[in-house]
Amino acid sequence: MFELSQDHEDFRRVVRDFAEKEVAPNIAKWDAASHFPTDLVPKMGDLGLFGLVVPEEYGGAGTAGDFTSLCVAIEELGRVDQSIGITLSAGVGLGINPILTYGDEEQKQRFLPDLVSGRALAGFGLTEPEAGSDAAATRTRAVRDGDEWVINGAKAFITNSGTDITSVVTVTARTGTNEDGSPQLSAIMVPAGTPGFVVEPAYHKLGWHVSDTHGLTFEDCRVPVGNLLGNEGEGFKQFLKTLDDGRIAISALAVGCAQACLELATDYAKTRTAFGRPIGANQGVSFQLADLAVMVEGARLLTYKAAWLKDELHAGKRSVSEVKQAAAIAKLYSTEAAVKATRTATQVFGGNGFMEEYPVARFYRDAKILEIGEGTSEVQRMLIARGLGLPA
Repeated sequence: MFELSQDHEDFRRVVRDFAEKEVAPNIAKWDAASHFPTDLVPKMGDLGLFGLVVPEEYGGAGTAGDFTSLCVAIEELGRVDQSIGITLSAGVGLGINPILTYGDEEQKQRFLPDLVSGRALAGFGLTEPEAGSDAAATRTRAVRDGDEWVINGAKAFITNSGTDITSVVTVTARTGTNEDGSPQLSAIMVPAGTPGFVVEPAYHKLGWHVSDTHGLTFEDCRVPVGNLLGNEGEGFKQFLKTLDDGRIAISALAVGCAQACLELATDYAKTRTAFGRPIGANQGVSFQLADLAVMVEGARLLTYKAAWLKDELHAGKRSVSEVKQAAAIAKLYSTEAAVKATRTATQVFGGNGFMEEYPVARFYRDAKILEIGEGTSEVQRMLIARGLGLPA
């Protein structure tokens, strides 16, 4: 079945030690300053975190089917800070995976070694100001002009797109019209620094202050025809698969958030006293924490079942539909559990939970986006209903 192996548990301890030594002592300062810690990324690369699903010939671990290890790493980083967790999740799931899955050999050799090592980061430009859940409403266009694509349009909320080490952003763009009148979408890699590729100022966000997020604009941005990822017109199919994988990764990030809240609130309930005894002695508190423990366990099981199915799919033992359904279920439950966990933890902390000096305040701010990114909760319910065979 999908229980974690001893190797996975040993790896969990390695990543937890890294997170507690390299991230925990600095995260409050980074968060307050909305500082993206560029120097941390190569350290994550040295630990092999960006190469967990990448074959050895591109600098990876040679375990292309071990999506479960990636989820372990995301969970453990997310347990200390959600921004660092999403930096890894997006760096692999949205940055590396599209190139690894759909790129030709030249494209892989050009970009993957630096991305795997942590010397560089990549982004994935799908969302637009007027096209979020309705990705088919994409307005960004790419027109063929000889040996170049000319790209015009705008993207919104793109992670890892404006760091000092961002090397490339893969963008979806209209390249034509299908026979049924729907837009033909293609994925095109745009290297950082390309004339006409403008990275807008960083967003002032509610949470994920340490994560790099920007809007992007393209003004007669020219890239070689060879920067097309896969075949022309396959962009819609490509990003649907990318999002399926990303939903499992976001589920792992949510598990890390919920686990942190359970630990923080439980420890606080043991030491904070009121009316002469620890507040955890009161059923009003202890029952909330018991419910939270159930949610964490359920979220973790659903997440790692989905990761296991993803690895089984890679080995040819499962179907795409099984993974898609499991990913949607895990994402829906885990992210909503994480939001509830932060609310519970903040309530247990009382007034202190509203103070930025306590980590639960940061987790509270960070959690909400989990229900939105990589497909909203409403989209997950729609996908699950379709998986049950209900009419669209």
